[in-house]
Order: sequence, then C-alpha cells, then structure tokens
Amino acid sequence: MTNSTSEAPLAEAYNRALAHEKAGELDAAAAAYHEVLALDPDDCGGAAVRLAAMGRGDVPDKAPDAYVATLFDQHAEAFDDILVDQLGYDIPEKISARLRAIAPGPYERMLDLGCGTGLSGEQLQDICGHITGVDLAENMVEIAYDKGDYDDLYVAEIVNFLQNPEEDPWDLILATDVLPYLGGLEDFFAGVANNLTSGGVFGFSSETLPPETFDGRSIMVGAKQRFAHAESYVLDVLAQNGFSCLEINPTTIRAEEGEPVPGHLVLARKD
Repeated sequence: MTNSTSEAPLAEAYNRALAHEKAGELDAAAAAYHEVLALDPDDCGGAAVRLAAMGRGDVPDKAPDAYVATLFDQHAEAFDDILVDQLGYDIPEKISARLRAIAPGPYERMLDLGCGTGLSGEQLQDICGHITGVDLAENMVEIAYDKGDYDDLYVAEIVNFLQNPEEDPWDLILATDVLPYLGGLEDFFAGVANNLTSGGVFGFSSETLPPETFDGRSIMVGAKQRFAHAESYVLDVLAQNGFSCLEINPTTIRAEEGEPVPGHLVLARKD
C-alpha cells in the first residue's frame, strides 16, 4: 500500500486489517478488510482473497486482476531470485522433463499462459518453433521480452485472452503457477480447449491440500492467500472440456516459510 495523502485512509485500513489478522483477531480483521474493499473496489491488496483464507468470506472466482498485476509488477525485478533461488520453484524444469518423457513434440506453436519472466520459455524453446507468452503484469512481460525466448508477448488477463484470441490455435499450452490465482477452472479450461489443436497438449501445475482439509469442497483459499484445488475437481473439469489426462503427479510446487507446498503436475491431451 502507498502512503500518499489521497490513499492514506486505504493504507490505514489495510494495515489495521493485517495487524488484526496477525494477532488472530479475525472478526476485527474481517471488518477492516471490508473497509478496504469499500475504499478500493478494484481490490489491489487482495482483501477478498484474505477474507476467504480466514473463513470470513466466500471463495472468489479468482484473485482480483488489480491485486495480481500489482503483486507481480512490484516483484518483477527480483522475481527469479525470490521464486527460484529462495522458494525452490522448479515447475518449468519439471514440466519440461515430463513433456520430453511422454509427449516430446516437437511443437510448432506454444502458448505460455501466465508466462511471468519467461522461465518456461527458457526450458522449452528448443522443442517449440514459435512461443507466445501472456501475463497480466507488464513489468514481468518486459523481462520476458528482454530474455528473447518469446516470439510474441501480450499483457492481458488470460481468460479474456483465450476468449478473444489474436492468433491461430496452439499445439502446446502451458500454465505454470497460474491455478493458485484462479478459483473455478471451468472458463479457463474451456478457453484452453478452444485454443488447442486437435491432439494438442495442455500442461499445468496446481496447488492442493489434504482431503480432510477440503472436507468435500473442490476449491479453497489456503493460509497464504493462494487457491488450492482438489485433484478430483481438476480431473472432472478437464474431462468436461474434452481432455484426456496423460498423467497427474503429486509434486512440491515451492517452499513457504521453509515448508513444502504440495501440488500436482498435470499433462493432458485434447481429444
């Protein structure tokens, strides 16, 4: 949050909400987060997601666009160091290895959704003839552009991009570290299916929680304000959109405060 005079009430409410949340005063925190939402309907601070994580609000359809763009734009310059070196994130390497093992291509056209700084493009540029990247955070896209592994780059919200494509279909679509910012997957998977060639491959990662934590639910917001999806839900939505699952493997997505974050690595083929 900024400290400018015009945004002082918003910053005060947000900081008060965080303080209450940290102290375990969840009702007071929820009240303050509702103040934040009233002051900032675009929800740059992700108050709606925090309310859901505390069990004081409904699970939103996705993390707010303004929140995601702000979060990643702020951390773009240090992103690779933070995510890879500090948090042990290696999903692009893992998905590259599994693709080469069971669906090696080569691929004429790859679409990297939520491309960030281009970590997946670095891993797969040798088996892909043309790579397009899409990300909501402009600063991240600029770093990916500077690396030179992408032929086309767009700053866009990925579901909107898939619903209004500006290019021909792709034969490989990736979404690494995207699902933790999405709640319901129906529109997203439908968009992917509509933009894949017949027989095309869809690879992605998701975060999950123990079945007893889900307690029959398909989607939850975890303690770190990231969406977790039940394995059965992911597989159901894939099938509903005409995908055959090639494999779904448990994996560690990253570390969080020294603890592994469990998830899945998924490869599917469009029927």
